[in-house]
Amino acid sequence: MLQSRLRPLPRHPGTVSAPAPDFEDHNNELDENPEDVFEAFLSHLFPDDAPAFHGNPGQHLLYSSPHYGELEIMVPSYPAQSENKSEEVAAGLEKDANGVNKVEEERQLFAHFLWSSALVVAEGLEDAERSDAGGEARDIWSVKGESVLELGAGAALPSLISAIANASRVVATDHPSSPALAGAIKFNMDYNLRNRSSNTQISIEPHEWGVLDSNFALQNKGAFTRIIAADCYWMPEQHENLVRTIQWFMAPGGKLWVVAGMHTGRGIVARFFEIAAQNGLEVERIFERDLVNRKDDGEHINREWRPVREDEGPENWRRWGVIAVLKRKG
Repeated sequence: MLQSRLRPLPRHPGTVSAPAPDFEDHNNELDENPEDVFEAFLSHLFPDDAPAFHGNPGQHLLYSSPHYGELEIMVPSYPAQSENKSEEVAAGLEKDANGVNKVEEERQLFAHFLWSSALVVAEGLEDAERSDAGGEARDIWSVKGESVLELGAGAALPSLISAIANASRVVATDHPSSPALAGAIKFNMDYNLRNRSSNTQISIEPHEWGVLDSNFALQNKGAFTRIIAADCYWMPEQHENLVRTIQWFMAPGGKLWVVAGMHTGRGIVARFFEIAAQNGLEVERIFERDLVNRKDDGEHINREWRPVREDEGPENWRRWGVIAVLKRKG
């Protein structure tokens, strides 16, 4: 199992835990508050041996890669990290001139964990680089010589593995308010690449989905042949902005990797594919993967993607994730 690759390192001074969402409201209608929907399902994504996320804010994890050795991954810190953060958020922190509570905005990005979908991408990238790689691994995941953009990067493990796997260029992005930009991504890149020879051009950029007038956006239109978006789909009101960003940055012939758990319900993930299709993208390949078990020979257990499974509930969808490759229509 993927989570067996991780083990915690001794806690660094000042590291505190963020509360794991544990709400019991299982209503996942799309008109609900997206954060409430997200939190309601987190505790139901996987049984205890296959969690949706890993680590505590500010914690360092050791990721054991069978291909690249051991990598130390810093989990982004919790916004405005303090021992009384829950009380602070409940009381309502100071807002800016636009009425935005910055700590609350940052908290809702959920960057302060390492998400299982990032592990799925990392494993795929590594599998593609094996000397005996073929089939799905080589067809889907190879980044050698590609220009790679990661959206909603958080700890940016896929970006790091892409750099080690000899992508020509890697850009890890997250929302300008994300705590991941405060040092976690930079640490993960600098620390793990310092003794590796690589010609990959690496950068870290703030990017808000759908906002395309920044210097970064204007200078990189159509610049990326591979775009990674892992567990970026739980906010349905952002689906169009996300697709707008993808279309803007995707190079001719480029591909988007969609990797998502179904912790907010299958319907929200399916809705993203509908929005993508309405805005000029089409599915090249899509399937569901069992994230808990494998075949006796170690191969993955995959099955057909379905936007609706009538007999499915939290007790049996929690083990599955969706993997898709999208491209421009035509």
